[in-house]
This record gives sequence, C-alpha cells and structure tokens, in this order.
Amino acid sequence: MVHIWNDPTEVPKDFGPTVVTIGNFDGVHRGHQHVLAQLTDSAKRYGIPSVAVTFDPHPAQVHRPEAAPELIMGLPDKLDALADTGVDAVLVMKYTLDLAAMSPTEFVQEVLLDGLHAAHLVVGHDLRFGAGNVGDVVTMQELGEQLGFGVQVVNEYGAGGFPLHHDGDADRRCSSTWVREALSEGDVVTAAAVLGRPHRMRGEVVHGAARGRDLGFPTANLSPESSGYIPADGIYAGWLIDEAGTRWPAAISVGSNPTFDGVSRQVEAHVIDRPEERVEDFDLYGQTVAVEFTRRLRGMVAYRGPEALVEQMCLDVAQARELLAPR
Repeated sequence: MVHIWNDPTEVPKDFGPTVVTIGNFDGVHRGHQHVLAQLTDSAKRYGIPSVAVTFDPHPAQVHRPEAAPELIMGLPDKLDALADTGVDAVLVMKYTLDLAAMSPTEFVQEVLLDGLHAAHLVVGHDLRFGAGNVGDVVTMQELGEQLGFGVQVVNEYGAGGFPLHHDGDADRRCSSTWVREALSEGDVVTAAAVLGRPHRMRGEVVHGAARGRDLGFPTANLSPESSGYIPADGIYAGWLIDEAGTRWPAAISVGSNPTFDGVSRQVEAHVIDRPEERVEDFDLYGQTVAVEFTRRLRGMVAYRGPEALVEQMCLDVAQARELLAPR
C-alpha cells in the first residue's frame, strides 16, 4: 500500500530515514519514470522507504493562472501512476504563495529533513526549487554537504531506452510539454510513446443531447469537469473503462458536433458491439469512467445532414473495431 500524505505533519515520526525525489510529475511520463526507477532502486539498496514529493495545484496555476498549461492528468490519476512506479509514499504539498516564498534552505530543512527525514535525494538534472526557483541541482548538492544527505542527479535523456525524437540537431527528452504538443495535434500515438501508456481522461458520465442515441450510436458523455488533457477535435479509437475496471472498445468523439452547430467541446464514447444480454451494464450515468485514446481516425467535419453523418459513423466504428481487435 502506498502512503499518501497532504502535509509533512502527517508523516509518522518513526517513518524514515527515506530516499526522496521532487517534481510536478504531470503525466508521470517516461522521463519521470526513469527518475522514479532510480529512486526505488536507491531505496532498495539502502533498505529504506522511497517518497515522491509533488504539488497540487500545479505551481503555474498559482503564479500565472492565465497562462498555466492544461494538465495532462488529474491528481487521482497522477497518484495511481506514481503508485505504479513502486514508490512507498507520496507527499502532496499544497502549493501556495507561502510555500513558494520558502528559501531553498527552508524548504529542504522543513519539508525534506524535518518532515520526511530524507537521507538521500534522487533528482532530475533540471531541478528548480525555493523562492524564485533560485535553487538547482548545485544548490541541492551544496545543501546535502552542509546538512548531511546524499544527492543523486539523474539525466532523463534517453529515459528507459525510448528512441528520442530528433528536432534538427537536438535530441528531445521526454517531457510534459512534448505530451501536450502531441495531444494538441491529435497525435495520441506519440503521446502514448512519451507517456509509456495510452493517454486517458477521467470523469463522470452525464446526460447529453442524446443525438448519438437517436442516430443509433449511444454515447457516454464525459462531464465538462472531467480531468485530463483534451486532445484535438476528431474521432478516435480507444477504450472506455467503467468503475468495475472492465475495458470496452470504443469510438470516441472529441469536438463541438459541427453538423448540429454545436459550440462547446464534448468528449463522448460509443462502446462498440456491446452485448445485448448485458445492456444493463451500460447504465453509466453518474459513474466515473476513464476514456483511453489509442489512435486518431480523422478530424472533426460538419456533414450536410444526419444521413451523411450516420454513414461516416458506421465507417468510423468499423475502423475502430478493426484497430482494437485482439491480434
């Protein structure tokens, strides 16, 4: 079981010493996973627990909310993904202006040493911390020498053997920015390669306009408050995962339904070939489900009427069915 704490005061006094890493970990992509693997390896080597320190909300949402990036995943999914890496505990620090004002020394002393009893730190090479982000890996190494803890710096380039994208002459490392760029273009295949798993959204199934049902393609509509980065408008092959954990193949629509002059963006999933004898399984209203994106089939198009739209939807479902079929 992974321990989840929301404040250093919640950490048991006898928990530790520990090996600790720090990061926003949005997406928990392959670069993050590489650092976290070094964390858990070090913890096993020293025979002590591993702890990941992360922040909620994202610091950018506090400092510059008008320009803050759309998050790749919500906090519950981030905690699940961190747990999947094998960490023993996660400290979710509430990010506030008071926390942001702490000097590097204050942060290390109060959070890492007094709170988590850190004996060793594992950090990415681009670590920044403390008021104004003045602290970096050199700062942390100097503090380690002064205060008596070790610091291991991990280079995320080529994390986990992932073949790097070549942008001109520069190798590109796994990053949350890269994932967002791919999703904004509807390239869920590249996003999945950087993440190390398919991108997903999570939210409550709510009532929509019921147009899909009227056209013969009933859909589960995700609430506008759903978490996870919304990929580019279009039709995708993917999966709907219900609260019981059952994975259903699906054709997923992202967009504003231009055929019907829609305005607001919606994410809705049509479960393919659902068995009629289990139709009761699909009373999903009020359930929190996940929608997982496998491949983009096409962009969003306004058709001349319902008949043309239904014809295209039949083609979309057939293509999604083929892509998702067991191999």
